[in-house]
Amino acid sequence: QVQVVESGGGLVQAGGSLRLSCAASGRTFSNIAMGWFRQAPGKEREFVAAIGWSGGSTYYADSVKGRFTISRDNAKNTVFLQMNSLKPEDTAAYYCAAATGWAIDLRDFRNFDSWGQGTQVTVSS
Repeated sequence: QVQVVESGGGLVQAGGSLRLSCAASGRTFSNIAMGWFRQAPGKEREFVAAIGWSGGSTYYADSVKGRFTISRDNAKNTVFLQMNSLKPEDTAAYYCAAATGWAIDLRDFRNFDSWGQGTQVTVSS
């Protein structure tokens, strides 16, 4: 079982930036694909970004493409989500997740095995 812990959320004005971090433990990190999802009040969980085990493959939701960047440091067992040009509609609880399967759709939350508790991101207009 992989344990993941997010950090880095907060309150920011529209147009600002935040960097989320997610530390993973419990399994060889370089064998795990990682993803970020978000959920706003009254809305369903939404895919944000994902990265393959080597970092060579990245995936983004259309709503964040060009503004958010996912990356990973396998030496530090950490994945990052750099969020730039934030908009009020980016306000949500952001969840980090780990996937241990192979050849899976990383945009589908059902393929992720372990989840963090979430970190709140609030973007004011």
